[in-house]
Amino acid sequence: MAIYEIEEPIERVILVGVCTREGDDTADSMIELAELANTAGAEVVGTVVQNLDQIHPGTYVGSGKLQEIKDLIWELDATGIICDDELTPAQLRNMEEVLDTKVMDRTLIILDIFAARARTSEGKIQVELAQLKYRMSRLVGLGRSLSRLGGGIGTRGPGEKKLEIDRRLINHRAAQLNKELKDVIKHREITRSQRMKNPTKVAAIVGYTNAGKSTLLNTLTNAGVYEEDQLFATLDPTTRMLELEDKQQILLTDTVGFIRKLPHHLIDAFKSTLEEAKYADFIIHVVDASNPQWDKQMHIVYETLNELGCIASEKCSEAALKEIGDKKIITLFNKCDMIEEREDYRDFRADETLYISAKTGEGLDKLQELLEKILREDKVRIEQLVPYAEAGKIQQIRKYGELLVEEYQQDGIYIEAFVPCGMSLEILQGK
Repeated sequence: MAIYEIEEPIERVILVGVCTREGDDTADSMIELAELANTAGAEVVGTVVQNLDQIHPGTYVGSGKLQEIKDLIWELDATGIICDDELTPAQLRNMEEVLDTKVMDRTLIILDIFAARARTSEGKIQVELAQLKYRMSRLVGLGRSLSRLGGGIGTRGPGEKKLEIDRRLINHRAAQLNKELKDVIKHREITRSQRMKNPTKVAAIVGYTNAGKSTLLNTLTNAGVYEEDQLFATLDPTTRMLELEDKQQILLTDTVGFIRKLPHHLIDAFKSTLEEAKYADFIIHVVDASNPQWDKQMHIVYETLNELGCIASEKCSEAALKEIGDKKIITLFNKCDMIEEREDYRDFRADETLYISAKTGEGLDKLQELLEKILREDKVRIEQLVPYAEAGKIQQIRKYGELLVEEYQQDGIYIEAFVPCGMSLEILQGK
């Protein structure tokens, strides 16, 4: 029996963008869109950018440019176009009618990549929910794929357009997913609350997509997280314990990467995941120093963190500031092994900055020293004689503190150690 292998055809796409003012980041955004298209499995065969005062409300680009794109589709044998902004339902419908080809936008591509990358049940639920919200906003009546109700005798009475059926099915599925997601979020909150009771500090690793967050976590903790030189290689958060040279411990949590124009559907769906940064004790911000747009990427990361309420901003209320706390930010300028001439990289929002290479290990010794120093700031030094009957406390000190001296004497165990503030009171009170 013959076996036939059917290869999925590679989509040939043309990228379309609109520049609304001189000096904006349209050129950089288009380069990033090309990377997104490649990550999604498409081949970019052309790029079109139009200068307009504002995006056309009906067709995204002007009518003349739309005709030019139509001719280009025929010349380049393209199978579709990808617009650099999220399209409205009207823009999507009008462009499809004129171009007679597949029309996609930036949000759809990001959602597609997320759908391919999601591994855990939580990630899959979050992605599907974001996709449903995206589709719901694009259900428009009387399109080519929707049915009409006929008129005359025999057609009156109960009946539904396909639009209404689709809307009801999407709402039903979204309700199911929201219920499942609430259960997952509840489990995550319980895990987080248990972790917060634990004196061990938590650091959230954040950064622009493909900055090297997963590589850093793998190098430090042998986490085994999937890493690849592509956008959104990993979506699901991973938490691992890192034991430092002085035996202090810290939990490191990898988070999903940020990007320009990150769809709000995704921010809403992934809020519980992204909030890992909100409840962390401090933030490790990884920056791709080899990227010419590193400073703009840093700005986007901080904008997103502000939007999620993970770090304090000028507009924060007193209550919000109290909840967020005064988090330290460590910025790591990563991929230094790929830089020929090192610039004067700066992050004015960071408390500490380091130059590292997560791939080669350069600078990671300094990072560990810095983590040791920061962890010790929240501890107090104690000198105590612990009775032999309470020797179990020594193990607690080893686990949550830093045991410097341990001498077995006639009356008990003499210790010198750095311990968390709350723990020092318990020991001194003999509890």
